[in-house]
Amino acid sequence: MTDHAGGITDVLVAGAGPVGLTVAGELRRRGVGCRLVDRLPARLPYAKAVGIQPRTLEVWDRMGLVHDALDRAVPLRGQLTYVNGVEQPRLELALPPEVPYGFAALPQYETEDVLERFLNRFGTGIERSTELVSFTQDADGVTCLLRSPAGEEEVRARYLVGCDGAHSVVRKGLGLSFEGGAFPEEYMLADVEVGWDLPSGYGVRAMHHDERGAVDDVLVCIPLPGAGRYRMSMMVPPELSAAAGRSGDGIAHGLDADGGRAPGLRHVQEVLERLSPRPTTASALRWASVFRISHRLVDRYGSGRVFVAGDAAHIHPPTGAQGMNTGIQDAWNLGWKLALAVEGAADPGLLASYDAERRPVGEEVVGRTVRHAAQGVQADRSDPRTLMLREAQLLVGYRGSPLVEPGVEGGPEPWPGDRAPDCGGLTREITAYPRRLFDLLRGCEHLLVLYGPDGRVPEGCAELADAVGGVGAGRVAVCAVVADGGEVAGGAEGAAVPVYRDARGEFGRLYGVRETTAFLIRPDGYLAARIAPPGVGELRACLARVFAG
Repeated sequence: MTDHAGGITDVLVAGAGPVGLTVAGELRRRGVGCRLVDRLPARLPYAKAVGIQPRTLEVWDRMGLVHDALDRAVPLRGQLTYVNGVEQPRLELALPPEVPYGFAALPQYETEDVLERFLNRFGTGIERSTELVSFTQDADGVTCLLRSPAGEEEVRARYLVGCDGAHSVVRKGLGLSFEGGAFPEEYMLADVEVGWDLPSGYGVRAMHHDERGAVDDVLVCIPLPGAGRYRMSMMVPPELSAAAGRSGDGIAHGLDADGGRAPGLRHVQEVLERLSPRPTTASALRWASVFRISHRLVDRYGSGRVFVAGDAAHIHPPTGAQGMNTGIQDAWNLGWKLALAVEGAADPGLLASYDAERRPVGEEVVGRTVRHAAQGVQADRSDPRTLMLREAQLLVGYRGSPLVEPGVEGGPEPWPGDRAPDCGGLTREITAYPRRLFDLLRGCEHLLVLYGPDGRVPEGCAELADAVGGVGAGRVAVCAVVADGGEVAGGAEGAAVPVYRDARGEFGRLYGVRETTAFLIRPDGYLAARIAPPGVGELRACLARVFAG
């Protein structure tokens, strides 16, 4: 519920970047009242965060906006690397065939526009030039003071989410620590066009090594939509270093316009002449800035009815395009839990699981990106497949979370807490086309999948369906997937739940299942339970961790 006149809302979200827009969009999609405020008068037209990870595209698929993003993005196919002008082995961004999306690039302002248009579908917009000044919370809600050109306004919200960046008012108001540090080097960013003949869709990393083998000059180029357009990062020349923003927040800042020291095409061209793998001329400078790389992490992701996400909770080197994507997944994890809490359907411990699940992820991302920034991704000793899946954020998981069943040591994967993999080739009576598992997940809450390895609908389907109906109060969908064996044994018409045939055997292979098993998939696409053989008691115990009794 949102009552602007009465200053009441279910959730107030501070900060309308990609993370705040994701929280607000997910809440409104689920029918929760929400206000989204941002201190800026308009969206910034800067290509800051540009890399879109496959896992983020899966999130947008589940929300229902992925096609709008794909229409604007360009594919990232790999990276071309040069050392002292010599081309190195090409890195291909290849993923297993069952992963539905690849890597993409999209300027941050385009990402924000896609998310804002999605939010607008639900009758909610961004309240611009509106700043959260302070807040206090009690057992029943949060009292927030907003300031806008119209004056000050007191808003009463049931929950407050701070997506207000590295200088977060929400984080400071909670008294959370933000420990970390900064690298001494300074870099500049530039959004430009070049005319070289390098293959499209490939990033470029060109380095110079000194006589000791240390990197003393570097150019990194990420392709953007548009002919020959790249976001380039490079070391700052001495004449600009003194003008660099000293905020230490790990993101790009414009320089003092009065000083006239902002990077220009001349500075970019000088770097290209030293490091470009092809002779070229930079043109069409849209934006340039100077920044330092910082790394910080909060000690908690929230307290009581107030939470932080994105840069308000963690900042780190831009290596691997992990920052914005990690923040979007913070928002995705928190959104469905907040929705259940607002509805009064959540177990009292559900919101506490946000910190338990997301802070370890933030800690790992900060540590890994710091290592990669200092030593290079090539120094990572993971095997290539694992490295690629990790960079795609497809290995993010919540094993050991208080919300999921413990896995069986040595048992088949995926375990509870792991990402639920997509699979294709699911067919059913009447329809002439196969479906993906992600098609079944889209638009539903929890999904219970009952797998029958012998072509039969698992026994006890009706009892399990009744069990989830009693605990999940209509928020858990149920279906059966059976191994392909011609006709569904026993017939699908009389089954208590929809029945899909695993026509290509992909579900059985990707879920490592050879016996009758129940898989409970959460709204955010992670396994909550893997129960073999399926039992009503175990299923109810798992659901009780999420839903109010």
